[in-house]
Amino acid sequence: MTNNQLLLEAIALKKCVTLVYNNVPMKLAPHVLYSKHSAVFTDAVILEKHGVARRDKKLGAFHLSGLNDLQLTDQPFEIDAAFEPTAEKYAGVTLFMVSTDAG
Repeated sequence: MTNNQLLLEAIALKKCVTLVYNNVPMKLAPHVLYSKHSAVFTDAVILEKHGVARRDKKLGAFHLSGLNDLQLTDQPFEIDAAFEPTAEKYAGVTLFMVSTDAG
């Protein structure tokens, strides 16, 4: 499974992923997959860095070419309040986004 496919599944199921980004092991909650300057990015909440839970959870942008050892976990996530699905940066370039439907 490619990184794109794995992230699509994680976003659709609202499941966390583990990976290595810039030689740093992380656990992320991916919220959106989008293109920018002919490259693919995901915006995700960093839940853990180096195996340590983050107290200051925030949304970060991650270039897919920098993601290594990507794996889907069984850990679900809630949509973060910092995520703005209608943000201008996603207009016309969103490939897939977490569903904000309550159902």
